[in-house]
Amino acid sequence: MGLIKKVGARNGSFALPEEESTRNLPGQSPAARRGTGSTQTLHAGTVLQGRYVVEGPLGIGGMSVVYKGRDLRFKDVNRLCAIKEMAQSAPDSNTRLLNLKNFEREAGLLATLHHPAIPKVYDFFEEQGRIYLILELIPGKDLETVLDEAVQPLEERQVRNWAVQMCDVLHYLHTHKPETIVFRDMKPSNVMVTRDDRIVLIDFGIARNLNRTDRKGTMIGTEGYSPPEQYRGTAEAQSDLYALGATLHHLLTNSDPRLETPFTFQERPIRTLNPAVSPEMEAIINRALEYDMATRWSSADEMRQALARLGGGSATASGAAGATASAPEAVLPAATASSETTEVVWSFKAEEELRSSPLLSNGMVFIGSYDSNLYALDAGRGEFRWKYATQGGISSSPSMWQDLVFCGSEDGKLYAMEWRRGAVRWAFQTDKPIRSSPRVDDRVVFVGSDDMHVYALDGLRGSVIWKFRTWQPIRSSACINGDVIYIGGNDGHIYALDARSGGAKWKQRTQQEIVSSPTFHEGLVFVGSMDSHLYALDAEGGWPVWKARTGAYVNSSPCMAGKRVIVGSGDGCVYAFETKNGRVAWKFETGSKIVASPRAANGRVYVGAVNGYIYCLNADNGSLIWRHKTGGMVVSSAAVGDGIIYVGSGDQTLYALKA
Repeated sequence: MGLIKKVGARNGSFALPEEESTRNLPGQSPAARRGTGSTQTLHAGTVLQGRYVVEGPLGIGGMSVVYKGRDLRFKDVNRLCAIKEMAQSAPDSNTRLLNLKNFEREAGLLATLHHPAIPKVYDFFEEQGRIYLILELIPGKDLETVLDEAVQPLEERQVRNWAVQMCDVLHYLHTHKPETIVFRDMKPSNVMVTRDDRIVLIDFGIARNLNRTDRKGTMIGTEGYSPPEQYRGTAEAQSDLYALGATLHHLLTNSDPRLETPFTFQERPIRTLNPAVSPEMEAIINRALEYDMATRWSSADEMRQALARLGGGSATASGAAGATASAPEAVLPAATASSETTEVVWSFKAEEELRSSPLLSNGMVFIGSYDSNLYALDAGRGEFRWKYATQGGISSSPSMWQDLVFCGSEDGKLYAMEWRRGAVRWAFQTDKPIRSSPRVDDRVVFVGSDDMHVYALDGLRGSVIWKFRTWQPIRSSACINGDVIYIGGNDGHIYALDARSGGAKWKQRTQQEIVSSPTFHEGLVFVGSMDSHLYALDAEGGWPVWKARTGAYVNSSPCMAGKRVIVGSGDGCVYAFETKNGRVAWKFETGSKIVASPRAANGRVYVGAVNGYIYCLNADNGSLIWRHKTGGMVVSSAAVGDGIIYVGSGDQTLYALKA
């Protein structure tokens, strides 16, 4: 198999070495093992569960061995995976039991997490008295290896790009519901970087839900990277920020903190060891490395925003052949406090946050709220008309056909309500929450559900015309183009389905989930993916014409503005790509994640950001026209009509603003 790495402190690292090629190996008995030092490893060709064939070891640690494997269930493709085996070498039975519990907990924890920087879990089982975890194989190298190979400090621009991504995944863990998760072992060897410069956290063996405490006095983490409180056996969200600061210090100085006295970073200033680092970058890291938790960054997102304000990010477009296309671009700075604002025409406050996007129709505005209500308001004055209470929160955005408003709910139902008074005509029950937004064409309502189905329903009666099964929840919304609908899935596929029968015309896989809703323009289907790319697919065959990379995940849905496609990204930028080749025409940097979908109208682009601002940009060059501050994050997308835009906010308010 080639390179076999003794993992040691890098336990759980499952890098796919760049120089290794995939090859099929002959099968052997599942009991066959070979010795590597003191550890017995599985022979190449061993098949587990009649499904996973071992191709060779990638890493060997104190309590586990990680193999490169292949999933035999996929006959037509060479689907690789990482096989993590619980290997007990500790002589103490109590230690072995603790290691087993940690391993099982790691499997359970990873199974609940869904983020592009966290490996996917495919399977977990016991065989021949050993425990196995089947994981996504991450092609690339860990950052410690990258630093070792460089033999010198790494460039600030590169480290900053990784740091922004690391802050993003830590923010995801720290705000995880229902329980906050603390990673507790951030260090270069636990961060993989892929060939497309995407980072992935590995080894969740000691990650812990915040409300579950360890025995006081038990040191957790890795000496040198761990903050003072972890030496005392406790950890908070700010503990991960200290370890991140230590990791960034190591990458920028090549000074290994494991070889130094703990908590002495102030004695080794970054710019003394590497004068090429900017004072601003040094200040950001120094704040993360404060001894007292209270004086560190208050959150990973706050630290990420500070890093984003340094600038220097990049966005590249990839051609159909996969080569990077260089493109001139106008990079516009984040808006300043002196930027022009706009007039509030009226506002309406609901009882919970508004994630749904408003529907403007018949002089009314309809919007769902997490208070479980669908609200109907007068569009001109914001006066309340009616509300209907479902049995769950509403993030699905309403749509309309004839005299009916359709809206999905977390209670798993799609409701059809009379638009004038809110009376329910019918309600269709699925098996899981509906977060997809219904789309209607010629009496047929198309909607996805977390029960992994796409449904086509009769708009008059609510009966099923057809349903299509996928492999993960459907939170994308359908794009209808004639007799075909296009819709994305959390299984990473964009599907083209026959609108009349539900039969699959084609499907195209991306590397991560698709929450973004596709749009169609001149023979191309545009859709974002959590793998950080915007895809342009041939509408007839589904093959990629081009894909353009952003700096983070894309669950924003694209919209068209002339010959350009506009989309937001988790890296805080709004991008305008040329539809012909995916080159960046311009991008606007907000400094905050964008999950809302942009709307283009009358030469302007409207989009909200997690920082609470609603931005109005010039569609031609991306320059800021105005921005308006709300009191909560904006994930709702705007509706535009009669010189007014309507958009919801996490502050529970629907705003009507002068466009």
